[in-house]
Amino acid sequence: MCGRFAFFSPVEAVQQAFGVDIEAAAPRYNIAPTQYVNIIRLDESGELTPDSCRWGLVPFWAKDPDIGNRMINARAETIGEKPAYRQAFSRRRCLVLASGFYEWHTDDSGKWPWFIARKDRAVFGMAGLWELWEKGEGEDLKTCTIVTRPATEFMARLHHRMPVIMDSGDIQDWLQPGAAAEKLSSMLLGEVRPELDAWKVSRRVNNPVNDAPELIERQAD
Repeated sequence: MCGRFAFFSPVEAVQQAFGVDIEAAAPRYNIAPTQYVNIIRLDESGELTPDSCRWGLVPFWAKDPDIGNRMINARAETIGEKPAYRQAFSRRRCLVLASGFYEWHTDDSGKWPWFIARKDRAVFGMAGLWELWEKGEGEDLKTCTIVTRPATEFMARLHHRMPVIMDSGDIQDWLQPGAAAEKLSSMLLGEVRPELDAWKVSRRVNNPVNDAPELIERQAD
């Protein structure tokens, strides 16, 4: 799964990687569910556009937005079948921008968070879905979820699942609204091309109130 991640890459890196300009904001080292996250999606004209969504997808048919608190991840294997995700998978796919993500692993010294990033430390996009929930009164709520898949051999030593990290060559195909479900599934469950790195970090990550560069500093194994 993916229950916590970080996004601190400079806007120039995002522009170079995705060709999209985002607004400069404070680096974030401990993004938690229900917080707002940066995404990239297609606008009505089919152009890549940056956006912001609350993490935890609220289906358009939901009566209570609190349902989104439990929908921070969508499994790639069943994403096209589950009522909560089926329509968004068909029409509203996105990339959730990240510099790295956390997983928790238990060893002889207890349960520790690990930070996982690309080996080249480049910004990346995690496959996601977004949805618009209309309140009827007041401002509508835009939310998203992160798609997960079975862990690669590298990640399996930490956790049995991981977020889908999209390869740059698949981004346009992933976002196109008319893409066939079979092709999308092959992207989600295919080879993970970016090489990853992982290291043990501070348990201060456990509290989402903490948010500082020190959270991703390497701890002794």
